[in-house]
Amino acid sequence: MKRYGNLYHRIYAFDNLWLAAQKAQRGKRSRPEVARFNLALEAELFELRDQLRQQSYLPGAYRQFAIYEPKLRLISAAPYRDRVVHHAVCNVVEPIFDSTFIFDSYACRKGKGTHLAVERFSRFARGYKYLLKADILKYFPSIDHRILKSLFRRKIKDPKVWWLMDRVVDSGNPQPWVLSYFQGDDLLTPLQRRRGIPIGNLSSQFFANLYLNPMDHFIKEQLGVRAYLRYCDDFAIFSDNKDWLHQVLLELTDFLDRHLRLKLHPVKCRIHQVKEGIGFLGFRIFPTHRRVLRSSVIRFRRRYANFGQLGRSAGFRLNSIQSWLAHIGWADSYGLKRQLAEEMPEVGRIVSEH
Repeated sequence: MKRYGNLYHRIYAFDNLWLAAQKAQRGKRSRPEVARFNLALEAELFELRDQLRQQSYLPGAYRQFAIYEPKLRLISAAPYRDRVVHHAVCNVVEPIFDSTFIFDSYACRKGKGTHLAVERFSRFARGYKYLLKADILKYFPSIDHRILKSLFRRKIKDPKVWWLMDRVVDSGNPQPWVLSYFQGDDLLTPLQRRRGIPIGNLSSQFFANLYLNPMDHFIKEQLGVRAYLRYCDDFAIFSDNKDWLHQVLLELTDFLDRHLRLKLHPVKCRIHQVKEGIGFLGFRIFPTHRRVLRSSVIRFRRRYANFGQLGRSAGFRLNSIQSWLAHIGWADSYGLKRQLAEEMPEVGRIVSEH
């Protein structure tokens, strides 16, 4: 396996930090901390450059808040200057690892995304009778720091890059506690291994893809699965042989236990008949068509009702509605759009224009 060195100077190069700042502020330029940073942008970037070059950079404290769609999630927001560093690291490091990812990994990758994953899922659904649909139990809180750091080192041989990536991992605020035991553990092992990365960072999205890359290759190369795709920790394996999928499930469970210290979700991990219609990324996907999940429609109605209470501008409301209508356009949603148009004047105007 080829390993890459002499990378660290590329991370703290001023041009890379400038590009990172442009990426970090997209859609957020009006926020106070971003505006303050931009008031003295060059000075801030030169200071970051010097701290990174001297390896004196110290990440700041996270801000944590909860969201409840579709379920309770704790989101951890790093200070803005740290998010600039995360982008700077990913600009240099992510392409090296992305080239090792399988084709059918779709989350947070250039040229991939939700809708291409849905299209691929639909294509597989048209060709197979059964699928194993699964995700990881408490995935982000369960990511083991020691294993994650070892995955950096498989492709990168620059110790200064290790130092910075380790610092990003270690700077995360404490995540929800998950008590899990794996093969070879003693009573104290879960207390001795630090786990968990914050949801909300660009770096965490990259780490989440990297951490499951060994699983992807095990499924494709060791188990010989032809029809498989993953979006973050949500994944599906298709086959015409139901018994074989049960065997795949056993082997995959053992691999995750031994190599990644992860467990499959006991409720969401099931073998289905494809003709039932399977929920995936906000859609219910059948071999012949797609529908929008009822839970997605309920969340949209609730968000629409709350726009006024939250003081959202007309422009914000319009952009949000247009984005969601474009999203459900990937399903057979003509009737749903007409129904919403009758309930909501702004939806009606947008639908009538198209």
